[in-house]
Amino acid sequence: MPLAIDCDMHLFEPGDMWAKHCDPADRDVALRMMTDNLGYVWVVSGDRRLLMAEPHRPGQTGSIGQYRQRWMQGIPSTLDYEEFATPYSDPAAIIGHLDEVGFDAAVLFPNYGIGWERSLQEDLRATLANMSAWNRWISDVAVDGHGRLYPVAHVSLRDRAWLTAQLVTLSGAGIRLALIPPALVDGRRLSDPDLDWAWSEFVEHGVTPVFHVANQPRPFDDAWYGEDIVAGVSPLSSIFLWTGAALALTDLIVNGVLERHPGLRIGVMELSAVWVPLHLQMLDGGYQFAESFNGESVPLSLRPSDYFRRQVRVAAFSYERPRRLIDRAGDIFMACSDYPHTEGTSTPLDDYRSVDMAPADNSAFFAENIEFLLRSS
Repeated sequence: MPLAIDCDMHLFEPGDMWAKHCDPADRDVALRMMTDNLGYVWVVSGDRRLLMAEPHRPGQTGSIGQYRQRWMQGIPSTLDYEEFATPYSDPAAIIGHLDEVGFDAAVLFPNYGIGWERSLQEDLRATLANMSAWNRWISDVAVDGHGRLYPVAHVSLRDRAWLTAQLVTLSGAGIRLALIPPALVDGRRLSDPDLDWAWSEFVEHGVTPVFHVANQPRPFDDAWYGEDIVAGVSPLSSIFLWTGAALALTDLIVNGVLERHPGLRIGVMELSAVWVPLHLQMLDGGYQFAESFNGESVPLSLRPSDYFRRQVRVAAFSYERPRRLIDRAGDIFMACSDYPHTEGTSTPLDDYRSVDMAPADNSAFFAENIEFLLRSS
């Protein structure tokens, strides 16, 4: 049994991955990588630049800003991006990193896949085609990971037939986690009765939906965010990082989805964890106040916070003091590194030990809670 599983690492997509793995009929909308005349690499859709391929190094967030500023100033890139990124695409190299830092296994989220979804939201065919390509590729990655790598699928609730087919295939390949946006689905909240089929499908096929930081539909009106920052991040998106997940989970709980689907499990990764204790308090207090004030509510068998504790697990970085979070909210948190992203760490277990969290003494935090989401426990 693993002693330590990293619930949030990233797998870099090779430049030809989307075209190679999408349906032949959809190759015209497959994403690809393009190098501009200054040597900077971009993920593009047709002739539209969606993302800059950045030189991520754990703990060096400023290096991304410096790289972006060089491009803005017209200074040629000196980075051999393919050479830099290849180890982050290679299952053997990733396993080597796990051995080096002391993790037994890791969950692998997309790298570029968390950056393009909102940009393509008006083109459903392109969205589904490129999600499908990623999902096919990670089935091979999982095999090459020899039981130590758990890639996360990328799915949408906007097309019922497509999602059902994807979940059947993913389940057959042993893929147990799937990234979805904590957002409205074509104007419908996640608890909308017309979407109840989706939660049934996740449970039936043993796939856990997860929320993760990503460029997806936003929790607030786009006017709040201003113009998109080319190759950058909106300060509001960073400051309100957790809001979409908190809103989506509240909707699913107080409107009865977790009541109706007790087998549904949900993960929250890289969206911070410090908000959880207060939110659990507000869940119960707000629900009880509204029930009393209105004289009615959606009937629930448990307190709202009990559904959260029963069915939701949340990643917590070492600097969030996970032991304090556990004391206040329950043993529902998980270890993560976000490797190799700049905002992540290359010394995760040492970081956790520095705040009195060691794998041998905290089995739920380091293994059992992510195994719960993976349905291996």
